[in-house]
Amino acid sequence: MGGWESRVYEQPSEKLEEFIQNYLRPSEDCQKDIDQSVDTICAVLQRPCQSLTVTGVAKGGSYGRRTVLRGNSDGTLVVFFGDLEQFQDQEKRQYELLAKIWGQMKHCECTLNLAAKMELQNTNRSSRVTVQLSTKQQSITFNMLPAFNALGLSEKPSLWSYRELKRSLDMVKARPGVFSVCFTELQEKFFSSYPSKLKDLILLVKYWCQKCQEKLNNSSLLPLYALELLTVYAWEQGCGAEDFDMAEGVRTVLGLIEKQEELCVYWTVNYNFGDETIRNILLSQLQAPRQNESPGPSWNVPPAPLYMTPGHLLHKFIEDFLQPDQTFQDQIKKALKTICSFLEENCFRHSTTKIQVIHWGSTAKGTALKTGSNANLVVFADSLKSYTSPKNERCNIIREIHKQLEACQQKKDFEVKFEISKWKAPWVLSFTLKSKVLNESVDFDVVPAFDALGELMSGSTPSPRTYDELICLYESSDVSLGGEFSACFTKLQCNFVRLLPPKLKDLIRLVKHWYKWCERKLKQKGSLPPKYALELLTIYAWQKGSRAQDFDLAEGFLTVLKLVEQYQHLCIFWTVNYSLNNESQVLRNFLLDQMKRTRPIILDPADPTGDVGGGNCWCWHLLAKEATEWLFSLCFKDKLGCSIEPWKVPTESSF
Repeated sequence: MGGWESRVYEQPSEKLEEFIQNYLRPSEDCQKDIDQSVDTICAVLQRPCQSLTVTGVAKGGSYGRRTVLRGNSDGTLVVFFGDLEQFQDQEKRQYELLAKIWGQMKHCECTLNLAAKMELQNTNRSSRVTVQLSTKQQSITFNMLPAFNALGLSEKPSLWSYRELKRSLDMVKARPGVFSVCFTELQEKFFSSYPSKLKDLILLVKYWCQKCQEKLNNSSLLPLYALELLTVYAWEQGCGAEDFDMAEGVRTVLGLIEKQEELCVYWTVNYNFGDETIRNILLSQLQAPRQNESPGPSWNVPPAPLYMTPGHLLHKFIEDFLQPDQTFQDQIKKALKTICSFLEENCFRHSTTKIQVIHWGSTAKGTALKTGSNANLVVFADSLKSYTSPKNERCNIIREIHKQLEACQQKKDFEVKFEISKWKAPWVLSFTLKSKVLNESVDFDVVPAFDALGELMSGSTPSPRTYDELICLYESSDVSLGGEFSACFTKLQCNFVRLLPPKLKDLIRLVKHWYKWCERKLKQKGSLPPKYALELLTIYAWQKGSRAQDFDLAEGFLTVLKLVEQYQHLCIFWTVNYSLNNESQVLRNFLLDQMKRTRPIILDPADPTGDVGGGNCWCWHLLAKEATEWLFSLCFKDKLGCSIEPWKVPTESSF
C-alpha cells in the first residue's frame, strides 16, 4: 500500500476532516447544479413516447451513493423499461434500447435547460451511451443503462426476484453481477441510511486508491465500489458511531486490504439464508476463493464474519478478535485496585459511614470482549439500611464517590486513560478506562447498593430471612420482572462465575459476539432479551451438556442456538443459593409460583426475583429466527464439511 501520494500523506490525523472538506467533498453549489440537471434528464427520459416505455430511472454509481469525489467522478442512470419481462430480455435487447435512449436524448438536447454543461457520447457501436455533466469545479460522467425492473412497485425484492435472477444467470451463462443494475435502487437505499461522516471516510479511502492507481499506472487495482463496501463494513463492525476518529477508520480499512485473502464480506438486509435457493447461492459465493498492523489504534474488525468461520477455527476467531489484550486487562485490574482502595479509604472520612467497593461485570467475570465492554463498581455503604433506602441517601453516596473519583484522577498515576463522564443526574455516575495504545476501553457504572448479605462466608448461602424480605418487597410492588435489587447480591454472582473454566468463558464471548450482531441487525424491530440471559443460557448449556474443561466450541455454540430456538419451553434456574428444600415457606411458595410464569424463564442464580428470561416481555422470537438461520453457518461444519451435533440438553431445570 506504500505511502500516500499528494497532500493527504502530510496530513496529521486531527486535520483529516478539514482536508476532506477542503479538497475531497464537492462544493454545495456544484452538487446542486448537477442534481438539477440529473432530475431534468430523468424527467425527459420518462416522458410518454412511442419509442420509449420507461417506468422509472434510478441513480447509481458514486453519484447515487453520494460518494462523489471533487473533480471527476462517476454515476449511472439506470432506465427501467416496462416491456422487459425478465432479466435475459435486458441482454437480448441492449443495443436496441441504448439506441432509443440515445435518440431521445439527442432529440431533446437543444431544448434542455440545464444548470450544468452537458456532453453526450455514443461509443463502441452503440454499446455505451454516456452523458457528462460539468460545472466549474465538478464533472460527473454517467453511464446510461437499460434494465429490467426486478423490484416492480415494491421497495423490497421478493424471493421470486432472486430465484429468477439465479435461473437467468444459469440460462444465459452470464457473468455474476451482470444484472446488478436491476437492483440499483436497493444499492442507493443501502447507502442512504449511513451517516455523512462515514461517506467522508469513503471519500478519503477512494482518494487514497486513486493515488495508488496513479503511482502504479494501473487503473484496475480495485473496484471503487468494493472499497466503498469494505469501508462500510469496517465502520459497522468496528465502530458504528456517527462521530468517530477518521484516522482509526482509515487504518482499519487499510488493515483489511492487507488481509485480502481472508476477506468475506456480505449483508443480509435484502436477502438472507432463510430460503433454500438463496442459501445455496450465498454459500457457493461465500465459499469461493477470496481475493488474493498499521501503527496507531484502529477498529477491531475481522476480515470475514463469524458466520463464515469453520467450526475448527472458532478458537482462533475468539483469540484474534474477541479476547481483550491481556496487557490492557492487567492495566485495568491494576487501575481498579487503585480506584477501589482510594474510594474505600477517602469516602466519608469525616463521618461514620463506611463503604466497600466490588468490581462486577464482564471484566470481573473474565468474559469481556475486545470492544464494547462494560462493568459496574458496586458500592456497599452501611448508611443504606434496606433495599428501599431513601433515594436522597443514594444521591449523597454518588456525590461523594464523584468527588473522590476526581481526587483520585488528580492524585494517582494510571497506565490507562481515566475519564469521568459528565454528571447527567444526581443518581447516575459512570467513568471509562481506555488503553493509551489500543482501541480498547471499558465503561463503568457506579451502583450504590444495600449490603443484603453482610459478611457472607465463602461457599455459604444467604439466610432464609434475606430472601424472605426481598420476596415480600417484590410481591408488594408492581414490578413484573424483578431483579431491581440484584446489585445487592453481587457477591453471590461473583462466586457463581469465578471458578468456571476459561474455555466456557470463551464460549460466552462467542455467544455475546453473536448477540451483538443480532442486536445491530434487529434494533429497529423490537427489544431483545438482556445479554445476561444469553450468558446464563450458555452456562446452563455447558453444565447440562458437557462439564468438560476442554470441549468443542462449535458444539457448545450450536447447543446455545438450539436452546434459543426453543425459547418457549425454557425454564432454567440454579439451586446454588436458593431451592425448594430451603426451610423458608415464603421462598418455597415463591419459587413454585415463578415456575408457573410464561416461558422463557431464566432465573438469576443469585436473585430469585430476577427472571431475565422475561416471558413475553422481550422479543425472543426475533432472536430465535436468527438462530434458525445460523444453523446453516460454517461454524457448525467440521474440517471435512460434515455437520456437527449439539449437546443433549433439556429445556427445563430440575430441583
